[in-house]
Order: sequence, then structure tokens, then C-alpha cells
Amino acid sequence: MPRELVEKYVNWAKSEGIEYGFTGKDKPVVSKRCDLIDDAMKPIYGICDVEPDFYLTNDVYQMWTFAENNAELQLPEELANEIRLVPWHEHSSDVVKVNISKASGVAHVLESQNLKPINAMMFGDGPNDMEIFDYVGLKIAMGNAVPELKEKADFVTKTVEEDGILYALEELGLVEKQLNFPQVDLSTVEGPVATIKTNHGDMKIQLFPDHAPKTVANFVALSKDGYYDGIIFHRIIPEFMIQGGDPTGTGMGGQSIYGDSFEDEFSEELYNVCGALSMANAGPNTNGSQFFIVQNSKIPYAQKELERGGWPKPIAEYYANNGGTPHLDRRHTVFGQIMDEESYKVLDEIANVETGAQDRPVEDVVIETIEVVD
Repeated sequence: MPRELVEKYVNWAKSEGIEYGFTGKDKPVVSKRCDLIDDAMKPIYGICDVEPDFYLTNDVYQMWTFAENNAELQLPEELANEIRLVPWHEHSSDVVKVNISKASGVAHVLESQNLKPINAMMFGDGPNDMEIFDYVGLKIAMGNAVPELKEKADFVTKTVEEDGILYALEELGLVEKQLNFPQVDLSTVEGPVATIKTNHGDMKIQLFPDHAPKTVANFVALSKDGYYDGIIFHRIIPEFMIQGGDPTGTGMGGQSIYGDSFEDEFSEELYNVCGALSMANAGPNTNGSQFFIVQNSKIPYAQKELERGGWPKPIAEYYANNGGTPHLDRRHTVFGQIMDEESYKVLDEIANVETGAQDRPVEDVVIETIEVVD
């Protein structure tokens, strides 16, 4: 920006009693250190140097306003003919030359590469991204974006802190999704651990709140409230699963912490392998309090067959070596996995008790309590 123009802007800012800032070639600077400026700048630029006279010895490419009444600021006519204010924060606006914007910058790059706007993708989060969202072909709003930007977006991703950019690229198929399968190696997993204490012994289970947050929250809350204390495993089928969690003991009862039934939470990283803790249901999105633990140790499919069917190679290998119920994948929410050999022994013992009509144990298999360590 011409130094004369910058000087006019600085004089106006001073006359308005507001603070200002500059973008130089190598760094941003501000006119003063205060909470109002730090609130806007620190999350993006960190702590900026205080250099109110920066423009006297350095080139300036962009400027900022900082003011409590930022939305009310209006440039005088002589400045409005040359620069404009583009709000990006409650207390700050970008100050750019008239006819200059993010969209014009992207247009220049696209033209140099013989590309069209429809070929461009833009991530945005603030009101200063509104113009370029009207220009590019694919618009992605960050999870923390302002509501009006989300309305314009083709896709709303997660926040920056949640790796929202990578998440969007993976979900849109622009990069290959990086999958991890925690059930294959539980030593790499952190998170709450549940111990289901029964009259046949204890089963220690790693829970997966990152993959099934509502389901884990439901199970943990019910466990801590003592909801499962004294409930039986009412349905047991050897080489298949053991099912419990119904206070009526009939398979027809149970309620979630959400009151009504709640939705499925399927993950591309969790499967109904042997030892998986999954939600029982009566169809899609009918989860309550009932759950089952997969006990099947043999499957009728080879690893290659599962791979051809679409299962990831590590999971297909795990199924082939350890068993499970792949036909239940994406039909029942997986939210935990048995952790050790002693727990598997208890699972097998329970699965092989004598049963009668409707696969109900002749002698009750009782959940004494479920302890959860966060």
C-alpha cells in the first residue's frame, strides 16, 4: 500500500480513538498491547509486536482496525475511495484496497494456471470469507465458522483443533482416509475402562468414546448409576454372543439416559470382532440400555473373501484369526473391546452355560455391577 495512504489511515484511526495494525512482509504488528487486540489476534497470529510506526520503515500489505464499536466504523469519503473495511472479528476488520479481496487474489492465481473458479476450493471461518465463498466452486466452512458462512458452505467440517481440514479432505474423497483400528492393538488406546463383574468372574473392557461418544456416555452413566446392578444376561448363544442390560430380563425392556432410544454410531474403525462390546437393538436407531459381547471364535469366511467384501485388510485378518460376527457390522454399534485373556475366559464360560427356551440360561448369569475407570 502507498505510504501516503497508510499515513492517512493511521491519522484517521487516531482521530477515531481506535487501535490499528499492519501486515508486513515477514510479520504482523499492532499499535498497542491490550486484551481487545489479543482476543482477536492471538488465536491466529500469536502475540504480535507493538510497532505503531512500522509503516514508516516497512512496506505494508494490509491493515486492521481494532475497536469496541468495530461494526459501527465508517471511513471518511477520501479514504473510502481507496480502501474498505472487511469485518472478520467482533472487534476487528481487515483494511484492504478497494477492488482487492481474497477472491481477487485467488482469481489471479487461477488465471495464471488456466483454471476456472469452479476448480477452486476454499476453507473459511469468518465473515471476511463471505466474498470468496461466492466465487469458488467448493466451499468448506470450519466447525467454528460464523453461522452465515456455514449457510453458504457445501460442507461443514470440524474445528481446526479437531483437524477439520484433514477431516473434510478425507470425507470428500480428496485424500485417502487414514484409518486406525484400535481393537487390533489395544495397547495404543487411551480412555475409560469398564469392568463387568458377574457371578462367573470379571470382564475388563476398553471403551471407545471418540468413535461412539453418545453410546459410551450412555453406558458409563447407566453403569455409574447402578442401573445394571443385579441384571442378568438373558440371552446366551455359544459361538455367537451373550446379551444383557435389560432390567426386566426379557429382552423387551431397558431405557437410555436420553429417555427415548438413540441413534446408531457406526465407525469405519470398529467392528464386531470376537470380544467386541456392541449395542443390541430392534432395528436402526433403536438403542437403549441392552448390549451384547461377541463370543464367536470361528467364521466361515477366509480373509481374502472379507477383503473382497469391503472389509479393511487388518480387520479381515483379525476376523480370520480370532472370529467375530461380520454380518452385524453397520447394524449394531460397537463401542468397546475385551482387554485380556482372563476376561475372554470368563466370556467363554458364560457363553457355555446351560440354556433353555429362548436361549435363556437355566441358572441366572448375573451382572453384579459395572465399574468404570475414566
